[in-house]
Amino acid sequence: MDAIPHPEQLVGLTQSEAKRRLAAGEANRTTRRSDRTVRDIVRSNLFTRFNAILGTLLVIIVTLGPAVDGLFGVILVANVLIGIVQEVRAKRTLDHLVLMTATTSTVLRDGKQIQVAAGDVAREDLVGLRSGFQVIVDGPVVASDELEVDESLLTGEAEPQARATGDQLRSGSFVTAGTGWFRAEKIGDESFANALSNEARKFAPVESELRAVTDSVLRAVTWAIGPIAAALLIGQRVGGETWTSAIFGSATGVVEIVPEGFVLLTSMTLAMSVMRLGRHGVLVKELAAVEGLARVDTICFDKTGTLTEGDPVVEAIVDSEGTPATRTSGDVYAVLRALTIDSSNATSKAIAAFVDDATTATIEGEAVPFNSTRKWAALTHVSTTWIMGAPEIVLEAKKETNRRVLEHVSKEAALGKRVLVLASTTTALPSEGLPADLEVTAVITLIEKIRTDAVKTLQYFAKQGVEVKIISGDNPATVAAIARAAGMEGLDAADAIIDARTIADDAAISQMISAARIIGRSTPEQKQTMVAALKDQGKNVAMTGDGVNDALALKASDLAVAMGSGSEATRAVAQLVLIDGGFSNLPVVVDEGRRVIANVERVAKLFLTKTIYAAALAIATGVARIPFPFLPRQLTLVSALTIGIPGFFLALAPDSPPTKPGFKRRIAEFSVPAGLTAAIATFAVYLSALHTKHVTVEQARTTATVALGLIGLWIVSVLSRPLTIWRDILLATMSVAGVLSIVVPASKTILKLDYPPILVGVESIAITAAGIAIIEGGWRLATHRRPTRTGKIARA
Repeated sequence: MDAIPHPEQLVGLTQSEAKRRLAAGEANRTTRRSDRTVRDIVRSNLFTRFNAILGTLLVIIVTLGPAVDGLFGVILVANVLIGIVQEVRAKRTLDHLVLMTATTSTVLRDGKQIQVAAGDVAREDLVGLRSGFQVIVDGPVVASDELEVDESLLTGEAEPQARATGDQLRSGSFVTAGTGWFRAEKIGDESFANALSNEARKFAPVESELRAVTDSVLRAVTWAIGPIAAALLIGQRVGGETWTSAIFGSATGVVEIVPEGFVLLTSMTLAMSVMRLGRHGVLVKELAAVEGLARVDTICFDKTGTLTEGDPVVEAIVDSEGTPATRTSGDVYAVLRALTIDSSNATSKAIAAFVDDATTATIEGEAVPFNSTRKWAALTHVSTTWIMGAPEIVLEAKKETNRRVLEHVSKEAALGKRVLVLASTTTALPSEGLPADLEVTAVITLIEKIRTDAVKTLQYFAKQGVEVKIISGDNPATVAAIARAAGMEGLDAADAIIDARTIADDAAISQMISAARIIGRSTPEQKQTMVAALKDQGKNVAMTGDGVNDALALKASDLAVAMGSGSEATRAVAQLVLIDGGFSNLPVVVDEGRRVIANVERVAKLFLTKTIYAAALAIATGVARIPFPFLPRQLTLVSALTIGIPGFFLALAPDSPPTKPGFKRRIAEFSVPAGLTAAIATFAVYLSALHTKHVTVEQARTTATVALGLIGLWIVSVLSRPLTIWRDILLATMSVAGVLSIVVPASKTILKLDYPPILVGVESIAITAAGIAIIEGGWRLATHRRPTRTGKIARA
């Protein structure tokens, strides 16, 4: 990285002083963990209210009955272990990826500039700043060369603030223009920077629709367990059961109500998605971001770094008549070198590289650096004021005089090129604005290469119904030309391409943003307002960007996606970081998010169906004052074959259908009727057998176990549609395992299964078939479609 200019009198700490301070704990490190330790993960997976409930029930059942009835305890332990293993693996993946994008700082030690990790900045270190750098500690400015910082992440104030020697800088702000040095005074826990970094690295679920559904289900179950257990206990006692038998039966009844695997499978699915995305070079800083992009219906991005490779090159420098400028063309090359030599802006770097061997012009007085809000830079050389910037801004006061130049600019911009002008005047630069008598000295044309993956990515979003908008600081005609070259459609409408400078106020932005596809010459605050306006219109908005001027809009969006090669400021506010800047990875994230949502929906339907039928059976048993229809070991078998094992595989299915609204409604519409039907059919089978002469409670429980198992497998088949080879294998395996469980003598003995008389068996099968028919009919009625073996959906 190029050195940051600094006064000769600044020498900074010596290396030995820095080492002493770091050894004494005066380093920019925080005592708070920025992510969860392995110990934290173990504790959070082990000590939960649901583990407490299930653990208590396990103790009751094992104490009052045979140990074999505590088989569900094995599942409980396995669930905890799986959760720990998956989160530890995800943590290690995240830690590795975060290290790939770790913040570094330029510090001055022994008068030399060196790069150190953010955590190795010592108190009293002199820290260098240039455009795009984030301020990582707090302290006073000791040298400023037109230094400007944006504190919007701290205060919400979008306007960059000039910072001179002696002014205080706060961590969390970022540099928008100029260079400078400041002294690190407040570091580690004392500063804002570590708090922001810690929050970005946390491995923890955040607010999301998946999490909201999960929490609502778990809260309902928590409130329901107590009353249902009490009703079941009282009903069995009134029915003649002993206290031991009644408590045992009550514990058995409520065990199934707890969806112990649902939270695990949801978290596991998200965690594995994080790891899969990591292998594609996508850093997920918040788990909800996985589902976030899947729900996005509008995606906004800046041209640079997304459609294009982001590194422009100078195509030509010509004078106002179109004649190529040479190194003997007056002061043009010397001034361009002086204006760009110390800039970190990509455009300025390209110009600096082009005029690299030119003599640098001598600057008289102070120069004005370029920034994204002003869109021009200036200096004084040989009593002449030189301005380099966007043509429509620099030449605003003399449009008619410079008509030929502006026509040339328009033609070049229409071809997707970036054009700047170099103008001069003998008038001194005013305190605000530009001189009115500027004369064009040179026109600089730059070109950018379109990313090879941009065309396919835009086609993907078009097919998926995701609206794409480009909000750029560049000339709208230039952006439109590049967008057309990349295959973007819908640009021919009159209001599809907008120049943001023509937008009067925020109200006008809200009116035009829906129809607009490309908005050029946007300021950082306008980008932020546009994103906010789209959200106000009910859009789910993702914003991608790589420059400092994208940070405000990223922060305002529903989902912020930063390029790994972009500025530190954009990475600080993003939920997703494309490590290698691969625009083509966005469809991968969308597919992954859709896969997660679709699979969690299936799993949620399974577990909520179990909760519904378990609660209904417990209530019905309590009211009827009869023994509970199952032993714990029998319910463990049914749950394993119809909920646990299928749920695990369905949670990892490769499908990625488009995400539709109504996630919670669809779960309830399936689970409630399916669960009640399963409960009614199973209880009818049990009650019928129990009231048949010469049929024992053990035989009646056997009929209930078989009935619930068959209905459960049918529910799995419904949720597995459209059926594929691996889903057929899953269903067949569960069916064979169920048959073996009720026919193998050893298994029958362990499960305490006893076949009822043939007539009772036939009657039970008939009732079970009726329950299955109702579930199948309800599903078909709700969807108005029938599944085919090919996976296509046909109208019924």
